[in-house]
Amino acid sequence: MTVSTGDPQGAPGLKIGQVASYSGVPVKTIRFYCDEGLIRPATRSDGGYRLFDDSIYAELSLIRTLRAMDVPLSELRRILEVRRSGVCNCTSLKSSIGSRLGAIDQHIQELGAMRQELAALLEQWQDCGGAKPPVGAGAELPTPSP
Repeated sequence: MTVSTGDPQGAPGLKIGQVASYSGVPVKTIRFYCDEGLIRPATRSDGGYRLFDDSIYAELSLIRTLRAMDVPLSELRRILEVRRSGVCNCTSLKSSIGSRLGAIDQHIQELGAMRQELAALLEQWQDCGGAKPPVGAGAELPTPSP
């Protein structure tokens, strides 16, 4: 996305509010990412405002994608540093992604087991609450006398 900086010489000039508006990432989150060292403003204004250039949108998009995969901040920071250096460490990145994929697969299995347990519990549940007596338990409830 290309956004006019307002400077005819093309100097960075996107304030944090503009970045938030165009990217859909809240200002508070962008500040957090700055504080954590995940993103960096290109410069600061005379008034101390963070000013970003257009590359911020690609970084925010990557951060969103990786956070959606529950990539820890420390790993995310490392990935961004490698990306910024221009040197691709594919082996390390593939290993990280493979590890996340394994964790997701395990989580899916755990959720499947939990789903089966809940379905079985629901199947045994009576409308009035509580578990149904086991089939063939033998004892029936006495009928109230008039």
